[in-house]
Amino acid sequence: MTLPPGLGRELSAILGKDGFFDDPIHRRVYDSDAYPHEHLAPAAVALPRTVEQVQEVVRACRRHDVSFTPRGAGTGLSGGALPLDGGLQIGLARMHRILDIDPFERVARVEAGVVNLDLKKAAARHGLTFAPDPSSESACTLGGNFAGNSGGPHCLKYGVMLPHVLGAKIVTPEGELLELGGRWDPGEGLDLLALLVGSEGTGGIVVELTLRLVPLEPARSTFLAVFETIDDAASAVSRLVARGIVPAALELVDRVMMQAVEEAYGFGFPVDAGAVLLIEIDGPEAAMPVEAQRIEEICRKKGCREFRTARSDTERAQLWKARKHAFGAVGRLSPNYATQDGVVPRAEIPRICEFIYETARRHGVTVGVVLHAGDGNLHPALFYDERDEESVEAAMKASGEIIGACIELGGSPTGEHGVGLEKREFLPLIYGPTEMAAQADIRDALDPTGRCNPGKVLPGEGGEGDRLRVVGRQVSA
Repeated sequence: MTLPPGLGRELSAILGKDGFFDDPIHRRVYDSDAYPHEHLAPAAVALPRTVEQVQEVVRACRRHDVSFTPRGAGTGLSGGALPLDGGLQIGLARMHRILDIDPFERVARVEAGVVNLDLKKAAARHGLTFAPDPSSESACTLGGNFAGNSGGPHCLKYGVMLPHVLGAKIVTPEGELLELGGRWDPGEGLDLLALLVGSEGTGGIVVELTLRLVPLEPARSTFLAVFETIDDAASAVSRLVARGIVPAALELVDRVMMQAVEEAYGFGFPVDAGAVLLIEIDGPEAAMPVEAQRIEEICRKKGCREFRTARSDTERAQLWKARKHAFGAVGRLSPNYATQDGVVPRAEIPRICEFIYETARRHGVTVGVVLHAGDGNLHPALFYDERDEESVEAAMKASGEIIGACIELGGSPTGEHGVGLEKREFLPLIYGPTEMAAQADIRDALDPTGRCNPGKVLPGEGGEGDRLRVVGRQVSA
């Protein structure tokens, strides 16, 4: 798509010479997010600094009948920020002010472009934190977290984005400003705020958020439990939860990913082990030793050969750095990888892990697995080389089969990465025609002309982004 000349002039006047670009170099910077399979350049890029500028840009797009796609930091993994029809990209990264932190009410008010970790650092000065912690927290924006209903390792105890959102200001596809919720909103009437959290920018552009902060716990302990097999580690997870233990975080990392992390960081991970569990608990200081003992006893009974405790904040930070940078370390093993975020019931973790490894073997693909084990959210990384079409096709087929298996086992195709382009065609496998039609009706009501992030989330809306397919492979009994 090429923007109408009149629109380009209007946007330049609204945003200034440093806020609007339609040259090939700037467009190329915005032609991808962290979804590895598509590069779709926008026709132009708008970089507003104020809510009013976002409104004016959207109104100009409406007058010229041009679509627009909102973008945060470009860390999304499902292609949600890619402009399918080459319309206007509206980047919100310049709207990065923390407007207010109220330590008494435990509330923060921020612009959409504020980086997740920056809010955490600011809140920590008041003894508070913002709980959702995606692995990309050092780069991802809170507006993007809102759009994707993002989670992270600590969502096991604290939940994903939705329960931490008290209010939002949304620029509608018509350019109006919709104010939902707020720190003292009683929540009466239809819950439009909950409807828009996780809507991936298809119902409007979030420009400001009112967020719930939680107190920093007085104490925390972090452990590394080493197992000979991934089945033993998964069994320990099931037993921990069955015993009523709900850690702040409970992560599983398999041998392949440990090897990548160890090669990259040299933290002393046991690369001969089948899997490790990274377990963190927090709460009153007096409760830590008792809880730690219960966790170690359960892990030992399930085959844990070594149980390490982080002895300092530095050691704890190193463990979490290794976990959150695991996918960055994969570059040492493969030029490219595709990762998924399917979800299964916790009891099905051993079966889905077995299926993942069997599927990878059948397609001749190397796979490494990281798993939010406490809530059954899988992150298998399938390695491939984009220069080899057969390698790409094998990885994509394996990915599709894995997502199909998650659904078959009673799970979901996505836990936190969102639907975007990647998983649109999987939705009819979990929703019937009535449910799919209801979702389409809601989207049409919010965006009657289809200009707001078109082609995302719902299937059959056109575009070239669908690379994964379910091929009917059944999960082995």
